[in-house]
Amino acid sequence: MSQKKGKKKKSGKSGSIKEKLKARILSLLNNNYNKVYTASQVAKKLGYRRKDYNREIPYVLSELQKYGKIIQLTNGSYKSVSEAEFLIGKLDHVNPRFAYLLTPDDKEDVYIKSQDINFAMDGDTVKVQLKGSGVGRKPEGKVVEIIERAREQFVGRVEFSPRFAFVIADNKKIHQDIFVRLDATSGAKHNDKVIVKITQWPGRDKSPEGEIVNVLGPAGDNEAEIHSIMAEFDLPFEFPEHIEKEAEGIVDRITKKEIEKRRDFRQVLTFTIDPEDAKDFDDALSFRVLDNGNYEVGIHIADVTHYVQPNTVLEKEAFDRATSVYLVDRTVPMLPERLSNGLCSLRPREDKLTFAAIFEMDDKANVQKEWFGRTVIHSDRRFTYEEAQACIETGVGDLVQELQKLNDFAKKLRKERFNKGAVNFETTEVKFKLDAKGKPLGIIPKVRKDAHKLIEEFMLLANRKVAAFVYEMKKGEDKNTFVYRTHDYPDPEKVDSFAQFAKKFGHQLRTDQGSISQSLNSLMTTIEGKPEENVLQQLAIRSMAKAKYTTEAMGHFGLAFKHYTHFTSPIRRYPDMMVHRLLQHYLEKGKSVNKNDYEEKCIHSSEREKRAADAERASIKYKQVEFMQSVEDRVFEGIISGVTEWGIFVEIVETKCEGMVRMVDMKDDYYEFDEKNYRVFGRRNKKMYTLGDEVNVTVKSTDIDRRTIDLEFVDKKDMV
Repeated sequence: MSQKKGKKKKSGKSGSIKEKLKARILSLLNNNYNKVYTASQVAKKLGYRRKDYNREIPYVLSELQKYGKIIQLTNGSYKSVSEAEFLIGKLDHVNPRFAYLLTPDDKEDVYIKSQDINFAMDGDTVKVQLKGSGVGRKPEGKVVEIIERAREQFVGRVEFSPRFAFVIADNKKIHQDIFVRLDATSGAKHNDKVIVKITQWPGRDKSPEGEIVNVLGPAGDNEAEIHSIMAEFDLPFEFPEHIEKEAEGIVDRITKKEIEKRRDFRQVLTFTIDPEDAKDFDDALSFRVLDNGNYEVGIHIADVTHYVQPNTVLEKEAFDRATSVYLVDRTVPMLPERLSNGLCSLRPREDKLTFAAIFEMDDKANVQKEWFGRTVIHSDRRFTYEEAQACIETGVGDLVQELQKLNDFAKKLRKERFNKGAVNFETTEVKFKLDAKGKPLGIIPKVRKDAHKLIEEFMLLANRKVAAFVYEMKKGEDKNTFVYRTHDYPDPEKVDSFAQFAKKFGHQLRTDQGSISQSLNSLMTTIEGKPEENVLQQLAIRSMAKAKYTTEAMGHFGLAFKHYTHFTSPIRRYPDMMVHRLLQHYLEKGKSVNKNDYEEKCIHSSEREKRAADAERASIKYKQVEFMQSVEDRVFEGIISGVTEWGIFVEIVETKCEGMVRMVDMKDDYYEFDEKNYRVFGRRNKKMYTLGDEVNVTVKSTDIDRRTIDLEFVDKKDMV
């Protein structure tokens, strides 16, 4: 017993010495905050002999650095944190080896080794201390504080062992399995998709722990997988009962008093053009020839804000959702079906309340007069895109003269946009042919024809003119607060990188600000129909700035509009509802609204838009992986779309699916990554795989959970 007490006393004395040493080192570095010291220099300054230095100083320095008290530079020396720079941002845990800090103020991303993330997880808001930067690398840092966890629930697949279970997260950026006690599995079975709630965050030598709160169904089942995606992106599964009840309680009768407040277009030819499977029709066109030989074209948009009033639960729910989300096999709507497919849908042969932009146009599609306000319409005809396209192409069918005239106007408007510098991004989208159980039977690229472009041009016209109208209501700097859709000039570095990328395919791109849009259009025309078309289109879009909602009256680079907004889709976008309300408020001579309030709503809407886009991409990727599972015996033509140190990305031309040939699977040689030239090459056989190369591949394996496709190269000589 006395020995134990003696040891304890000795340990306390040792601890006291170490604390004093820490204090002396901190005092030295803080009093000389503009200097750096190696461990041996610290020892010398403090008067320690070499024997003491070898034993104590490096250990204490390392401990101080570990807990953020001092900084270790990349050359191994140390300095005070009093001049250290701290940044706050979101953690992007790219792979098990490292992460990046994404800062909101456009500073350069910070590189963080996984051992320096301090148990943070992907998406968490963290405080990072900068450590300097390595040669040719981004700034480097370490997480010193977790400010806010991104989420406390994760979606994944559960696996059981005799004594415990664990959940493997679907999110590829979660690199730890989540431990679950057997009494916290809520009846889940091995290989089920589940939602797990974290009960203990990861710590030293500990994985995160959780409890299963929802069982979605067996992995691989369509409903389970789609619900997994919805849960992963925190999308609502249904509307709460009280919201449905409020929607059902809205009176659908249009009163005479309401009609008298509006311009009546019920006797004017009006029609809709939408996808064949559309259920909500939120825009219609009216058309008539005027006595002076000009044409009146009306863009009539569902008057959602007539039905969804401020400070109602419907309004709050619409704001929270902010947008409808279009997954492969279903829609997660912003508004209940009673509104989206009923009251607000501009169905044929029904009186409907609308908000309109009315233009008088001459034969050259120049706008001579404009009017904005509330209208009432009665749609005469519902066209699908295919029906309208057939009328335009053949000159036969209902309203053919009107459709052809509108198509002529649309082409003139489109030509004018491109002449003014609009960028022609015609990205290839895909749709799936599904069976009754949601299994993909085929992948079909969507083709955009004149009928699609006709509707697009008139929607762009309405959005542009509404934005310009509100902006110009007041002269000088004191403008009315409004919601704009903006798109900044691209970052020069990203454009330069894209230009180097395009050069590997043999294409030149001018990157000076005055020529970038024209040069991009020329490139898009050149690559049309070529194997690299989709790859370069996608990368060009990624090199651009992101469009966003804001109250700042900036322009739209991609469309070459000085001012632009979203007015035309209030059934599926909350910003359009804000635009309708503000426009009506200013038409009624209302004073400018609080800018800060609307800026916050714009930020929320932009964030929700990104969430929707990510969820939509995830559902597409899931179906692509599922489809490729069923064709593992086929050989596909592909194009190398990316090269990294761990593998080669290949986009399959036929299906637009992207997979990876992993470097470890290339057994015929040892391949090295040549980052500068976007290629890998074999040491012995000198075989080279370069960005843009046309290759043949077959599916090696697929992973539905992670939504990944592993591919293998196939030599032509091996093909039958």
